Amino acid sequence: MNITRYNPFDFVPFQAFRMLEDALPRLAETNMARPWAPAVDILETENELVLKADLPEVKMEDLDIRVEDGTLSLRGERKFEQVQNEKGYHRLERSYGTFSRTFTLPDTVAPEGVKATFKDGVLTINLPKKEVAKPRQIKVEVSN
Repeated sequence: MNITRYNPFDFVPFQAFRMLEDALPRLAETNMARPWAPAVDILETENELVLKADLPEVKMEDLDIRVEDGTLSLRGERKFEQVQNEKGYHRLERSYGTFSRTFTLPDTVAPEGVKATFKDGVLTINLPKKEVAKPRQIKVEVSN
């Protein structure tokens, strides 16, 4: 049986990334807020654009939604509420702190009709289209 000395740098290359991935959260635990951006889905229907953003544990009063000069801006904050007890966290993977997302709106959006709802941690913003941008059906008569 051969005995070999363990060399921590003698391993499969991808294991180095895994070690780094495990070490970085420990470095960030020093009360530094990691930047984050909520996940967003945007879909288009015949009459509007619908934007849905996942904002778990964000309160409505911590959100700022603005439509200015053809731009939709979402800003807010998810606050970290540290539990005061004898047990500590084993892992902190969710990000906390302020976020900001900006979207350029097409010219077809009517900014005066924008509506936002917030339910179960999902922000839904309805951006109606201008009447000019809605599809129209035109009947064409064929002559013999």
